[in-house]
Amino acid sequence: MTGYSWSTPVVMAMPALGVNGPEDDALEWDSVNWRVHEDNVRRLRQRIFTATQEGDWPKVRNLQKLMLRSRSNTLLSVRQVTQRNAGRKTAGIDGEVALTSEARADVAVRVHSSIRTWTPCAVRRVYIPKASNRAKLRPLGIPVIMDRCHQARVRNALEPEWEARFEPRSYGFRPGRSCQDAIGAIYTTCKGPR
Repeated sequence: MTGYSWSTPVVMAMPALGVNGPEDDALEWDSVNWRVHEDNVRRLRQRIFTATQEGDWPKVRNLQKLMLRSRSNTLLSVRQVTQRNAGRKTAGIDGEVALTSEARADVAVRVHSSIRTWTPCAVRRVYIPKASNRAKLRPLGIPVIMDRCHQARVRNALEPEWEARFEPRSYGFRPGRSCQDAIGAIYTTCKGPR
């Protein structure tokens, strides 16, 4: 015997959980278990992909709505925009960048609370040199950080559906595809069956 009785109530210190994450909006960015959130988003993306391949469109739409409401999706989108992207230090017209953990947590809370009420802001227009002729300039629009986070959230919901519908041998501007994949496909096609 361990001395434990089934009649003894066990009190565990846990935050009050709502349907989609903690009810209080306090978020400790450095203590987030990223693997759990990545697994949640990966599983939802896989379910959307599978439902699209099966042609179950009501299920696809419901899963996409679930992905858009997902707290894991919001956290990963904010992490992608504020930590991993090369343009994370570039501000939009509001001048806001989120370089500290507290700022990232604040952005995540604001993004998740404004899911239904968000209206996009204007982009900041910057002129950069063209690749073909460095003397000429081309316009570049830089959205505010909240718009980038919302775009990343929506991309996670829509991309699995698109990937399931695309041709299997399409390689341009697709996630996980590269020039080497296209070269390999050309090589195996030219080589023929032997």
